[in-house]
Amino acid sequence: MHPISRRDVLRRGMTGFALTTFGASWLWTPGAFAEELTRTPAQTEGPFYPVHLPLDTDNDLLILNDAMTPAVGEVTHLTGRILDARGEPIRNAVVEIWQCDHQGAYLHEGSANRENRDKNFQGFGRFLTGSTGEYYFRTIKPVPYPGRTPHIHFAVKVKGRDKFTTQCYIKGHPGNERDGIWRSVRDPQARESITVDFTPIPDSKIGELAAKFDLVMGFTPEA
Repeated sequence: MHPISRRDVLRRGMTGFALTTFGASWLWTPGAFAEELTRTPAQTEGPFYPVHLPLDTDNDLLILNDAMTPAVGEVTHLTGRILDARGEPIRNAVVEIWQCDHQGAYLHEGSANRENRDKNFQGFGRFLTGSTGEYYFRTIKPVPYPGRTPHIHFAVKVKGRDKFTTQCYIKGHPGNERDGIWRSVRDPQARESITVDFTPIPDSKIGELAAKFDLVMGFTPEA
């Protein structure tokens, strides 16, 4: 499989990219098995939401604007859906992610190790969901930094609602059990819902990974 470019994503659209890249598992019946859905637990925004957003805030965190040099790290295709409490997709939700680079530095003046920050890593991205509630980011597999297990911060903004924030973790990472924020989610199902597999993509010649993280909001549009 060849790396997907930002131009490819824009040309083919998220739905086409997801279906051709990750297969038919993206197809689902809205609202099906809603009784089994676990509401995504809210988590702290943390201190490193960018004070000054980068000029490039698209969903490809590996390439800044039209630069030729990509960020360093394990390339990860991060996908998922934003769902309401019944399992129905939420469209026009703004999904934001931010994370540290492979050196453990955030796009923030207060971040440790900021002098060694990867200048090619965008560090922050946005995506507007469509009718099926899907989002897509191309980023790197998160790495630990002092005091924290690897994670990606998420914010979901829906018109008329307060901003929702949470974090996404790597399933099976040994640092999770030592991380106070991950352990603060006491309910096993809720904790499982924010802990996802980062799986190698078959036939990828550059070792790309895929991760799928669905977020279930605690409301329905009518509520």
